[in-house]
Amino acid sequence: MNLFEDLKKLLLMIVFAVSLSPATAQDQEKKKTMDLYGFIMMDMGYNFNQVDPNWFDVMRPTKLPSYKNEFGTDGNTYMSVRQTRFGVKNYFETPLGELKTHFEFEMFGTGVDAGQTTIRLRHAYAELGKFGVGQYWSPFMDIDVFPNTVEYWGPSGMVFFRNVQFRYMPIQGDTRLTIALERPGASADQGVYANRIELTGVKPRFALPDLSAEYHKATGFGYVELAGILRRIEWIDQNKGVTDFSGKALGWGLNLSTNVNFTKSDVFRGQVVYGQGIQNYMNDAPVDVGIKNDFTNPVSPIKGVALPVLGVVTFVDHRWNEKFSTAIGWSMVNITNSDGQLSNAYKRGNYFAANLMWYPATNAMCGVEFQHITRENYSDGWSTSATKIQFSFKYNFLQSFYKN
Repeated sequence: MNLFEDLKKLLLMIVFAVSLSPATAQDQEKKKTMDLYGFIMMDMGYNFNQVDPNWFDVMRPTKLPSYKNEFGTDGNTYMSVRQTRFGVKNYFETPLGELKTHFEFEMFGTGVDAGQTTIRLRHAYAELGKFGVGQYWSPFMDIDVFPNTVEYWGPSGMVFFRNVQFRYMPIQGDTRLTIALERPGASADQGVYANRIELTGVKPRFALPDLSAEYHKATGFGYVELAGILRRIEWIDQNKGVTDFSGKALGWGLNLSTNVNFTKSDVFRGQVVYGQGIQNYMNDAPVDVGIKNDFTNPVSPIKGVALPVLGVVTFVDHRWNEKFSTAIGWSMVNITNSDGQLSNAYKRGNYFAANLMWYPATNAMCGVEFQHITRENYSDGWSTSATKIQFSFKYNFLQSFYKN
């Protein structure tokens, strides 16, 4: 009932906003106060292989089977509207300058709602001057690396994370510098020791926020960006015994990314990221911490270690003319596994996509995309792949309002 009431209030807000005077040519010189925007999108296609059914409409190498027929049968048709999105941006004048707010949600369920069509928060963010608070893109990521593809999840080797944060932006504009304190969090793989009762009392502790920063340099050909992150990952053994599995790890990463405008019609989007214990900032990677054996230590015979990860993105967006475009490229993520992980733990994934998009009218798009992903396990010799053909249909909307 609460969800129904919230949706009812939201619809009333939209109706009220639309009843205001919409933007005209004369309004462009007035002060903007609100943007209502979003899109309606439907995806349909055919999956020639098998993936985790909770992720039926996306291509994630980590969700490929880790052994034969883990997810049933090959060859399934899928349809989805989960990419559909709605957002509101507001602009307020204050004695300290313009306050900008950004609220946005989509219908793609994750976490406990994985596989469902349900409301999912994307952005809840406010910015005043050089400061910003709320949930927004992490400074450690570069959203402009994301190619003009229609598959929802995108390149697996890309840093991609919206996080709750407090950010300071001493340099703003085309060239910018951003520093942020972000909500901490991590995941662990207890590997072959996952069912040991000695580990049931090991609990995470996050005493400090993650520290991230980016420097984005605009150039004549596009831009270059370097971002970094530092994080403290700690776990406490609450069991009382002769062993102590408490520990900590330093997570860190460097992310170099760019957009290069080869011509007016061609854009190269590239990224290389390397670090340890930063997997939850990656678009599609497994756990941050793995188990390493240390049998010479009778008190702590196993310990947690931050797992190294390498991610690469290389895509080209090409505009044939006003009606057609193509994106093609490859991405990879590689994990350096620890010796206490299971033999079927995730090690490496590849992602490839190529498409042809058609824009038949203003704000309308439809197209076809070929997608292929692969997975390789840690040490049992298992590798697998999946191939999809996806058709997508999208209609964008934007309504701006101005102060009289």
